Amino acid sequence: MTTKFLTLSATALAATLALAGCSTGTGPGSTGTSTTGAESSSTSGPASSSAAAAAEHNAADVMFAQMMIPHHAQAVEMSDMMLAKKDIPAEVTALATKIKAAQGPEIETMTGWLTSWNEPTQAPTGHAMSTHGTGGMAGMMSDADMKKLDAAQGTEAAKLFLTQMIAHHEGAIMMAKTETAGGKNSNAVSLSKAIVTAQEAEIQEMQALLAKL
Repeated sequence: MTTKFLTLSATALAATLALAGCSTGTGPGSTGTSTTGAESSSTSGPASSSAAAAAEHNAADVMFAQMMIPHHAQAVEMSDMMLAKKDIPAEVTALATKIKAAQGPEIETMTGWLTSWNEPTQAPTGHAMSTHGTGGMAGMMSDADMKKLDAAQGTEAAKLFLTQMIAHHEGAIMMAKTETAGGKNSNAVSLSKAIVTAQEAEIQEMQALLAKL
């Protein structure tokens, strides 16, 4: 994961430097490809046109990235908790691995977008929530929820993880659908659609796993 993050950061920096000399607003370029296949980078057409299209964004795009970054970060933390435990069913461990592998790179991608848009990587105080926030971001676990998951073991931990992650995914899907409806940046809208597709499928998978535990 660390190597992937470094590669993504280097790519984002290179894209920003390349665009700085020809535009007052830098575009995100291609900061990385999520495992959901959401990102679509274009190398065809005039460079100036591609840069302008990539730089186009609105308040919905900014809020989507600012809110989804900590949301994804919590999902990665929850997955890490499961991967550190013993006696977890293999299918649940595999799911945690998949979630971490998908959402980690997406965090780096969205951070790169915000940086290249000259936007803060955190939401304004009125909207921001910590990784463990409970202030209204859909699907986020509270500190108490996270402590309960951390303390759980075996089958109990697996059931709790699946139950919490279903709610977490449902919140992400709501946020992603808001971006799909109101976003302007083509890369951000593409990611929002991919999040909906991937996480709806994972919810079905988790519900099936719960039924077997």
